[in-house]
Amino acid sequence: MVAEKAADSTEKNENLISSTRTVVKEALDKLGYPEEVFELLKDSLRMLKVRIPVRMDDGSVKVFTGYRAQHNDSVGPTKGGVRFHPDVTEDDVNALAIWMSLKTGIMDLPYGGAKGGIICDPREMSFRELEALSRGYVRAISQFVGPAQDIPAPDKFTNPQIMAWMMDEYSRLAEQEHPGFITGKPVVLGGSHGRESATAKGVTICIEEAAKKRGFEIEGARIVVQGFGNAGSFLAKFLHEAGAKVVGISDAYGALHDPQGLDVDYLLDRRDSFGTVTTLFKNTITNQELLELDCDILVPAAVQKQITAENAENIKADIIVEAASGPTSAEATKILTERGKLLVPDVLASSGGVTVSYFEWVQNKQGYFWSEEEVEKRLYKVIQKSFETIYHTARTRRVDMRLAAYMVGVRKMAEASRYRGWV
Repeated sequence: MVAEKAADSTEKNENLISSTRTVVKEALDKLGYPEEVFELLKDSLRMLKVRIPVRMDDGSVKVFTGYRAQHNDSVGPTKGGVRFHPDVTEDDVNALAIWMSLKTGIMDLPYGGAKGGIICDPREMSFRELEALSRGYVRAISQFVGPAQDIPAPDKFTNPQIMAWMMDEYSRLAEQEHPGFITGKPVVLGGSHGRESATAKGVTICIEEAAKKRGFEIEGARIVVQGFGNAGSFLAKFLHEAGAKVVGISDAYGALHDPQGLDVDYLLDRRDSFGTVTTLFKNTITNQELLELDCDILVPAAVQKQITAENAENIKADIIVEAASGPTSAEATKILTERGKLLVPDVLASSGGVTVSYFEWVQNKQGYFWSEEEVEKRLYKVIQKSFETIYHTARTRRVDMRLAAYMVGVRKMAEASRYRGWV
């Protein structure tokens, strides 16, 4: 059994890094860059592996393994989250750093991509143990990160409290305050307003822009949101407030459907901390049935590989906006595009978080902080511009929105690397 799990994990990692390299290669080839550019960008420039000893509550010492990948810093300092998860691997961190480079390129931010992670299960650790691990990680990577080098942020199973510990430890080591070392901090410690809902807000902006391209407004549109966790619930709330009819939502246990529109406020009041609400109802449908509902806009905001070659022909929505990571397979993307559907890819739609992280870094550097309204105004401007660029690229190059996004994302760091004389 252990050998089988190890084999499954290895296959997953190989698939992630290989599929990521395939994306980069396809985009570079389409843009006409030579092979040496791909050789530079197919891996992170730096991969740091660290060992972090932590005194546990029972008095024993446990040594954790952590990673920090810095993909490409030709444009500027690298940027990316730190995850605490038992399935963290070096290949995963490498691949996710490349994806962050694509995202920052798509949003036209002055960053390259990075990613970090520690192999642990924070759900089995005490508050004190998590603090010790967070501070130990910063001590281990402190010579390789900083406001002008590499800026960490929250990711899976990390949060503003962990970012606050990390910032405090870095400031102690530097013997001066460095709030710009990390983003996703509590507002009281230099964090940005709007950071918690930034991803959902970015997806909402993409939905609005996609609807305009199809000639209709959000108000009155029938929308299905798969997933009711942090991103999905914020999305349903924002869309409901914009006048849309949210006709379907789902969680891990099932889905709810009402063609007249669900009472989103009622559902939000009754969801638990894991985003579960369907268990309170008898008349539920499956997640698969939810995806195939008659609606104008479908938003997969749950997990990977939900729309595949098996069900892509049954998708009735005219617009699909990916709020989750990788919810649509390559085969399904081709089928949906051939059917005339407008698919807004995850690498564009879910970039609101890194954009507001950039805003936080800027605010820290200038020592002046913006209101939530100012953050939202600036976020709309960045997302709207990126959407237009990718939509225009897709039309002029005659490719789907996904490949167009990859092309836009990779171009900036390819050009910066060329101007620096690296290739």
